[in-house]
Amino acid sequence: MKLIAIGDNVVDVYLERNEMYPGGNALNVAVLSRQFGAAETAFIGIVGNDTEGDHILESLKKENVDASRVRRAIGESGKAYVNLDEEGDRIFVKSNKGGIQSALKLRLTEEDYESIKRYDVLHTSIYSSLEDELPRLQKLIPLSYDLSNHYTDELLQKACPYLTFAFVSGSDLTELEIDALIAKIHTLGTANVVVTRGSKGVIMSDGSNRYIQGIEEAEVIDTLGAGDSFIAGFLTSYFDQSSIEESLQFAALKAARTCEVMGAFGHGKSLMV
Repeated sequence: MKLIAIGDNVVDVYLERNEMYPGGNALNVAVLSRQFGAAETAFIGIVGNDTEGDHILESLKKENVDASRVRRAIGESGKAYVNLDEEGDRIFVKSNKGGIQSALKLRLTEEDYESIKRYDVLHTSIYSSLEDELPRLQKLIPLSYDLSNHYTDELLQKACPYLTFAFVSGSDLTELEIDALIAKIHTLGTANVVVTRGSKGVIMSDGSNRYIQGIEEAEVIDTLGAGDSFIAGFLTSYFDQSSIEESLQFAALKAARTCEVMGAFGHGKSLMV
């Protein structure tokens, strides 16, 4: 399978370790899908002209992810400052709110659209501000979208009519709230809804059937990127013609392995002192 991801990227700065790791939902899915067996992946986004931007691009190159359409702009790359608790869960400290990405809107060109058609699926997220592009993109390629847990009703109305896969972080939702959310997203036009619930596992609906997937055991050192790993694992397996059940299990295994490395996919670098 071939996957392209568009939108958000960030450098996660681990304050207590004085290290930075490349990340961001869309970027992570591109990298992790490649690691998990995708024949080809690409990433389109905006990075700053700083050391962090250099590190992001170097990491993509090392992971054999096509970054030829990444834009570099004058300004800071996205940065999130974090620490880890005793369980390896991220403690968010502060951020630069996306850096230069928040000041500039990613504009897809005709050349971008021609390139996108070569892939099997496109992944983006709530943090990528790509909603205005979804109607045209949906005519070219199946769309996957991470709603996170920050979605609004307005966003659902705008994005869900064009999606093939919607991923939602629902660990704080009750069973009834999950049922209502799944029904709403289906009604808006999304064929497949996946709700991740942390240690409680995953619920997926394809409109006709409901699937339950538990978590896999892991020697957890850092949970950062586990959700992105699940998305990448599922899409990679599913578009390689595996069943939904097989793809969910594959995704759970890959998410567990991601919890056993620092950062979403490694490539840590010491900060300049």
